[in-house]
Amino acid sequence: MSRVAKSPITLPSGVTVKKSEQSLSVKGPKGEMAMEIHPSIDVSEEENSLKVAPKSEDKATWAMAGTMRALVNNMVTGVTQGFEKKLQLVGVGYRAQAGGKSLNLNLGFSHPIDYPVPEGISIATPSATEIVVSGSNKQRVGQVAAEIRAFRPPEPYKGKGVRYVDEYVARKEAKKK
Repeated sequence: MSRVAKSPITLPSGVTVKKSEQSLSVKGPKGEMAMEIHPSIDVSEEENSLKVAPKSEDKATWAMAGTMRALVNNMVTGVTQGFEKKLQLVGVGYRAQAGGKSLNLNLGFSHPIDYPVPEGISIATPSATEIVVSGSNKQRVGQVAAEIRAFRPPEPYKGKGVRYVDEYVARKEAKKK
């Protein structure tokens, strides 16, 4: 049985929730998000909190209730604080520059890479070797960070490439004669 689903979601001040049939929309200072609620789950609002409960008591429904509670909590966190992922470029000549609606990456290829920034995501480059991806949707922020990392993932011999700031790259020893 999911214990995640049993804890209520507290709504900070400035957040409004609208529920209709099987959809839920959350509006806050950083934007508005909407989501479809699974048919076997019931979401109710009490004072300044949301409660997620299954409509039946079987194991699969409790698991889905825990998933829905986590997704709704991510929506509330996204419209109040937002999410961010930090990437780091390691390698001689590896540079990033954010400009308008695109991110320009020099990653040791014969050509620069222009990555178009999706709607609802903002990318900043505090320095030439740091990239900060931020937005209100946790899944989209993680997806954009993964797509940028996929251009040149860290290699195990010298550690060069695009990596997350807290990522550990296991290093291999070079071949010996």
